[in-house]
Amino acid sequence: MSRVLLQLAYRVRLRVLALLRWRTRGVKVLVFDGQGRVLLVRHRYGRSDLHMLPGGGIARGEPPAAAAVREVREETGCTLRQVTFVARYESRAERRRDTVDLFHAMTDDAPIPDARELEAACFHALDTLPAALSPATRRRIDEWRGVRERSATW
Repeated sequence: MSRVLLQLAYRVRLRVLALLRWRTRGVKVLVFDGQGRVLLVRHRYGRSDLHMLPGGGIARGEPPAAAAVREVREETGCTLRQVTFVARYESRAERRRDTVDLFHAMTDDAPIPDARELEAACFHALDTLPAALSPATRRRIDEWRGVRERSATW
């Protein structure tokens, strides 16, 4: 039942944000472990079939780097180190205006999905990424690897 309510709340939130035309701000993080693997998550709402980079919203007055650290810790329990700003993107996905700050970071922790927002969280080698990877995540990883030019849009 909680999955159904979470999915409904997610859809209502998207519709309200689109109707009010609010600009939202969020963060995504390319989190790597000591073996060079990237952390990917699957949410319990939205496109729960797709693997994505961890991240979330920026609270009012919160610096984006602090939001990146907070969101990854809340969702996966991982403590980040060497948090570095990578790029800022604009997004019109989900019929709303969104600014996404991308960060790079390292962790020594094994991810544990929070079981509230996340269905799964685990590290993946860059040469064996899951087939069900969100298009935006694929673009960000390709940009990071230098096999694609950086875009200004998410």
